[in-house]
Amino acid sequence: MQRFMGTTAVITGAASGIGAASARRLAAEGSTVVLADIADAAGETVAQEIRRAGGSALYVHCDVSSEEDWRRLHERTLLLPGRVGIVHSNAFAHRDASVHELEAAAWDREIEVNLRALFLATRVFLDDLRATRGAFIATSSVHAHFGLPGYPAYAASKGGACALIRQLAVEYGPEVRFNSVLPGPILTEVWDEVPEDDRRMSATATALGRLGAAEEVASAVAFLASADAAYITGTELVVDGGWSVKKESK
Repeated sequence: MQRFMGTTAVITGAASGIGAASARRLAAEGSTVVLADIADAAGETVAQEIRRAGGSALYVHCDVSSEEDWRRLHERTLLLPGRVGIVHSNAFAHRDASVHELEAAAWDREIEVNLRALFLATRVFLDDLRATRGAFIATSSVHAHFGLPGYPAYAASKGGACALIRQLAVEYGPEVRFNSVLPGPILTEVWDEVPEDDRRMSATATALGRLGAAEEVASAVAFLASADAAYITGTELVVDGGWSVKKESK
């Protein structure tokens, strides 16, 4: 399929995991993809892989908590043919600690990267998205709805992201569609240090009995970005293999 031919897509957190999978998927369907991250070497590698596969990709350094970095990112997109029609805000930060152990600076960093970045992205790319009647997709998380030990700032920021996406859908519809994806246990690089027993426990906690793949979240992102989702805005698409519906208690 070439659903995104002639479209430029901006993906943050694109050097690895869900962001890299999203960039590959959108590029495979014809979009020119702009990969944004702070992991420059890895981001350049993903962009090169996309180009070798026949796609069009550009990597740009961007700390999503920085308004100036967002402006520079937008300036780079202006050099590309066509205006931005898709923004996938996917970068994230997390420090595993309960509130009494979490430094204020770590709290602020998670809020800035996971939530404030959506505000900055919208301000910078709103005119482009309005002109193209485009789509904005945020990566939230099942943590937006469920409490797990050690995730206070992450849960707050991801819950806030869902609320903000609903608000933006109302503010800027019908010109722009805003939606979020809520991944569950997705096997990306952040799981590299997780012991095998803990991985099996997380897999067992899903209705499908396995961890998800980044490409499966990318499929949901591509759907929400496409005309197939033309009547969908302000919604949360859960991609968790049934983790959020499975309970073991009697």
